[in-house]
Amino acid sequence: MESEGTSSSSARSGISPNTYSAPAPTHHVVLVHGVGHGSWCWYKIRTLLESSGHCRVSCVDLASAGVDRTDANTLESFQEYNKPLLDLMASLPENEQVVVVGHSAGGLSVTEASHKFPSKIRVAVYLAATMLKHGFCTDRDVLDAVPDLSRYGENVNELEFAKGPNNPPTSAKVATHLLREILYNTSPPEDCTLAAMLLKPGPLIALQSARFDDDYADDSAAAEGVERVYIKTMQDNVVKPEQQDAMINRWPPSRVYTLDCDHSPFFSSPFLLTGLLLNIAAAAPAAARAT
Repeated sequence: MESEGTSSSSARSGISPNTYSAPAPTHHVVLVHGVGHGSWCWYKIRTLLESSGHCRVSCVDLASAGVDRTDANTLESFQEYNKPLLDLMASLPENEQVVVVGHSAGGLSVTEASHKFPSKIRVAVYLAATMLKHGFCTDRDVLDAVPDLSRYGENVNELEFAKGPNNPPTSAKVATHLLREILYNTSPPEDCTLAAMLLKPGPLIALQSARFDDDYADDSAAAEGVERVYIKTMQDNVVKPEQQDAMINRWPPSRVYTLDCDHSPFFSSPFLLTGLLLNIAAAAPAAARAT
């Protein structure tokens, strides 16, 4: 209770505590997970961004991920897999622009969204992500972007063969006993435990079909107008730093930042990552937006 002769901050400012409302968030951030993860993996980042008071946050579960009940083995195209993100983008008002962040293979989702909705993206952020202008069109694309986990042995992935044992696998998930060593080598152990309980198989056929060439030819020029930023992860055992550099050199973004962490900075470096995302969002001027 205030003593006599003192005044509250609301009384001093002339603002009634019953009528004051916080200003609306400045930025709308859309967070897109990578293979096997879901919107749940952003729980720290969403909390920090929303707590800043500057951001409204949307987290997407791509088809078969998170709470989405699609069977990963049934997905035949990348467009099917990425439909939840494209549906979200389509639902935005024509005059709204978002900051889209894609982690790992979520970079492919961001690239397709840049082709389809360039005027709605303020800046595209690739976080330890697959950044290929046209998707998987050449052997070089595969070399630069597909993780090489062979050094962890033949049983590094848990594979499913929904089309039969004589056909290529239809989905994959990193073996539970290797998760910490591969995905979360600098992350808190409790986050690795959480991930082990929630990770789902990734749809291999859909991911391998990610190509943005002939069918996207009319959108390519507009997509080039979308500002891109890359965040490198220097202790990454999935998309290795040299692979990240190769993609950056082939399709240079406007800015590159570096985090000294594993492939999962939403777990291992949440405060640094949040600070970067806030700075990136604030630095994207209206004049630089796609029209």
